[in-house]
Amino acid sequence: MRLPQMPPLHLPFAPGAPVRSLQDVQRIEARPLAEALPVQSTYEIFVNSAAAFGDKTALTFLPTADPAAEPIRWSYAQLLTGIHQTANLLHHLGVGPEDAVAVLLPGCLEYHLALWGGEAAGIVQPLNPMLTDEKIAAMMTLARAKVLIAYGAEGDLGYWSKALRLRTLVPTLTTVLRVAPHDEAPGAAPALPAGVLDLAARHQHPSDHLVSGRRIAATDIAAYFHTGGTTGAPKLARHSHGAQVFTAWGSVQMQGIRPEDVGINGYPLFHVAGVLPGSLAALSAGVETIIPTTGLFRNREVIANYWRLVERYRCTYLSAVPTVLAALANVPLDGVNISTLRYCRTGAAILAPELAARFERLFNLHIHESLGMTEMAGISTITPPGVNAPAGCVGWRLPHTQLRVVALDAQGNASDQDLPPGQPGMVLFQSPNLFSGFLDAADTAKAFTHDGWLATGDLGFVDEQGRLHLSGRSKDLIIRSGHNIDPKVIEDALGAHPAVQLCAAVGAPDAYAGELPVVYATLRPGEQVTEAELMAFTAERVDEAVARPRWVQVLETMPVTNVGKIYKPELRQRAACHTVQALVDSVCAEAPGCPRPQVQPEGDNAVRVAVAPGPGADALQARLRELLAPLPLTVRITTAPAAGSPQTA
Repeated sequence: MRLPQMPPLHLPFAPGAPVRSLQDVQRIEARPLAEALPVQSTYEIFVNSAAAFGDKTALTFLPTADPAAEPIRWSYAQLLTGIHQTANLLHHLGVGPEDAVAVLLPGCLEYHLALWGGEAAGIVQPLNPMLTDEKIAAMMTLARAKVLIAYGAEGDLGYWSKALRLRTLVPTLTTVLRVAPHDEAPGAAPALPAGVLDLAARHQHPSDHLVSGRRIAATDIAAYFHTGGTTGAPKLARHSHGAQVFTAWGSVQMQGIRPEDVGINGYPLFHVAGVLPGSLAALSAGVETIIPTTGLFRNREVIANYWRLVERYRCTYLSAVPTVLAALANVPLDGVNISTLRYCRTGAAILAPELAARFERLFNLHIHESLGMTEMAGISTITPPGVNAPAGCVGWRLPHTQLRVVALDAQGNASDQDLPPGQPGMVLFQSPNLFSGFLDAADTAKAFTHDGWLATGDLGFVDEQGRLHLSGRSKDLIIRSGHNIDPKVIEDALGAHPAVQLCAAVGAPDAYAGELPVVYATLRPGEQVTEAELMAFTAERVDEAVARPRWVQVLETMPVTNVGKIYKPELRQRAACHTVQALVDSVCAEAPGCPRPQVQPEGDNAVRVAVAPGPGADALQARLRELLAPLPLTVRITTAPAAGSPQTA
């Protein structure tokens, strides 16, 4: 009889003494990492957790945001059973350790089968469903994805129709596995075409071991995560099993995560924050993780009912990006008891001081910041529970990692000059959870310094306690006549206004100065204030004259990425169009009656000006070229299609 091949059993991850200082981090480092962390793979994490926690709830799925609705729960034992079955189904479909399994799912229990079963069989590739077919297909083709696990309903993003279209766009794709919605009636599943199977077919495969007999090494690649994806060609970051395991272990040590903890994970699971520090860390330590509907934090009802869900499930920690925290700050408690919350953590973007103060004032919750990035398997520094730090402080490095802050060179890149505590520069890391490079070697080379440190692009300084403080990204600096302006100075000033919900400062192109600081804002519900008032308020609080914004513009909604970060490239694009439009208007003012040219963005750093045909059009174009040529961006002046022409349809 063939005996199941299982990895050696270890205890689940558990924290030691609380971390309250850099000395506590160094205390953890006194024990060799190989001894403290013998686990080699994410698969081992689930074997260990199932052995330790068995029938304890691992995952709780909320079909609706109504706290009174009945949830669907999976125990740690059930989760491991599903991981085994999924990995064995994938193995049956020909997936090996170097084959990619793409995932196109909303929030659901099966996402965890796809993630961890995919990593046990091959390499998992979570995909952002909000991207275009072409961009997703390009990433799948780059990864040579063999299987796609996709949601079998349209949802709000057209999951299933997108999955069927991808079958014809990805030459390496052999099989699509359909995940039935949780509320699909028996017998209601559609007929599936050739090459498409139901993920429920996993039940036909062994549930207690990996049929492949695979012994996963820490250096084996576990996942491909795409960075960004909103502009340019996709970059796929390779995560080793060891990197992901270290992220889970380090998160448990720094945050004191314990089996009695309960948390709502509303992050999308195509992003490292939701998958690794959000899910794997919790599941490595016996925590109950709640999945708040298929829409996660994008579901407005989840935000509206958040505090009631915390009370209903007795949550002990809160984790969300700053834009979600800003939305939660507008949801009153109305007598709800949230006293079970012991820890509130954020990341992905720098926390505005006013939002931090408002959250503490409204909910008696101090927000602890962290730094994480795809290139470091989701986490780099953490401010632990019990340590109250000012906004912008993202805490201490994880044990067994190294952190440097270096001066910028003339091109704004990392130099070899280390800076003392208190002096800002670019943040560099070396770490056991460092990624294994991008699939494209050229992208990998750009990510590291010549001596092998990860150049994060983040700007910050280390204080006397060894904590990292961030001010922004090097690419977000506003450079006015050679003067580097930190946008955070402007954002902190405007963000202190009681009517402001979110704000972001960017550089607008200027013919003389190169860039001028400008700022965008959204207002809290029910608030009214003029842009002139906001401008005056900000100017009073920005000491340096060169850093005072030239204008403030109020937006209905702030552009954000698919994980909730403010998306500054779109704001820079808006600012460029605003600048060009003002110059176009000045030309039109000189010639009353001339049709107003249309100004539209065209790419990342380009603007198109379309002049209507007719008498004087040539002269107007010539005048615009003369006036717009000195701007530090590409301006394309064209003739607008005549009304009624096929081009205007």
